[in-house]
Amino acid sequence: MAYTKKVVEEVSGWLRVFHDGTVDRKWTGPPELEFMVKPVPPHEEFIDGVAIRDVTIDPNSGLAVRIYVPERNSDIPDENKLPLFLHFHGGGFCITQADWYLYYHFYTRLVRSAQAVCVSVYLRLGPENRVPAACDDAYSAYLWLCAVAEGNSSEPWLESYANFSRIFLVGDSTGGNLVHEVAARVGARVGAIDSKPTKIAGGIAIHPGFIRAKPSKSFLDLPDSPMLTSEMINKFLTLGLPIGSTKDHPITCPMGPAAPPLAGLKLPPMMVVVAEMDLLRDSELEYGEEMKKAGKEVKILFEEGMGHSYYLNKIAVDVDPKTRTSVDRLIGEIIDFINKL
Repeated sequence: MAYTKKVVEEVSGWLRVFHDGTVDRKWTGPPELEFMVKPVPPHEEFIDGVAIRDVTIDPNSGLAVRIYVPERNSDIPDENKLPLFLHFHGGGFCITQADWYLYYHFYTRLVRSAQAVCVSVYLRLGPENRVPAACDDAYSAYLWLCAVAEGNSSEPWLESYANFSRIFLVGDSTGGNLVHEVAARVGARVGAIDSKPTKIAGGIAIHPGFIRAKPSKSFLDLPDSPMLTSEMINKFLTLGLPIGSTKDHPITCPMGPAAPPLAGLKLPPMMVVVAEMDLLRDSELEYGEEMKKAGKEVKILFEEGMGHSYYLNKIAVDVDPKTRTSVDRLIGEIIDFINKL
């Protein structure tokens, strides 16, 4: 008799969880979108001005990162080190990886345009590895950067290109939650944010996955978008957060009563990017306002008419002039933010 696995949870197009605990993340959505979730192999030669390598930073756990470096603009001296983005991918703590094409097409452009290095972390995923696994991976990647900067570990590309005193935490969707979490963990180390030779100069949370258990007006009223649906939010967080947790968990609601008070956190200057048509818009704006009330330096970039993670949707970027213009602005604002710091 053939053994049949029973599906106990499914997120349309993205993920199926079986009764034996195994998970299938094979894309089952529209075939014309599948290219965006395909991995892009690393290439250590420069292609369109960017080279990429994958590095295992912890042989025991298998934790790995993807490193992007740009060809230097002719007006930047070779001895000048470049700002360093430490990037955390989104996906509701349950899907996506650092090598997916949807990240490749955006972060190669950002690295090339900003003349910056990017280290993107391959985060563990739920439900096999629930929060705080992704938080620990993100923080471990930061500690690895510290080890490289201090000469206790080696990564030739970073040693050649990266300015470890200008580290910017960058995250999209739930990766934006990790920007806050890692910044808070680093700040809890005495003087760590301002310590040498590493310094977190700023944090950039793009459409962060902040939410409360009580639905906001934007969550209830706005339509689903191609990159985020209410089903994805509800099911991914059920599968990604610790069993029994609600959306008021400190990682998803850092401005809530279960989280450490914002006023007591040592945080770098932050930029929070909010899309007008994002289901999470109101919670993202609430986070920004609560940060300001707590005396933190926060810039809110509001993107009119845009939906969640729209800039990762290569098809929309290619065919829609409004989307393309908004992506241009987003990259310009990120560059302006890092240059001012």
